[in-house]
Amino acid sequence: MSIANLSAQQLRQAANLKEQIAGLEKQLAAIFGAETKATPATAKPAKKGGMSAAGRARIAAAAKLRWAKVRAAKTKPAAVKTAVKAVAKAIVTTKPAKKKFTMSAAAKAKISAAAKARWAAKKAAQAKK
Repeated sequence: MSIANLSAQQLRQAANLKEQIAGLEKQLAAIFGAETKATPATAKPAKKGGMSAAGRARIAAAAKLRWAKVRAAKTKPAAVKTAVKAVAKAIVTTKPAKKKFTMSAAAKAKISAAAKARWAAKKAAQAKK
């Protein structure tokens, strides 16, 4: 339900509940000796997992192979072999996943040295002020 659709009484009740929650959080903080942070109710859960492009391609190719077998079985038994071979060939010829770029140790050291030089210059400029 949207906040715009609530009646004045419902809005007052919601405000009272928020005040009660705030009071309870203060009491908890007093008990534990530190502030407790309330978790927002609307927080979205973190996305887990995922699939690589190569994984998706393998699944798609397998699905195409299954459907090619089904379609070929409906037409002619001899056509099954040719359709399966064509789809299997397509699966084999798909490109492998691109290798991730890895930076050499020398390149990392060069970037690190440049960053340190920038920070040193910035700190020196702030020290002059």
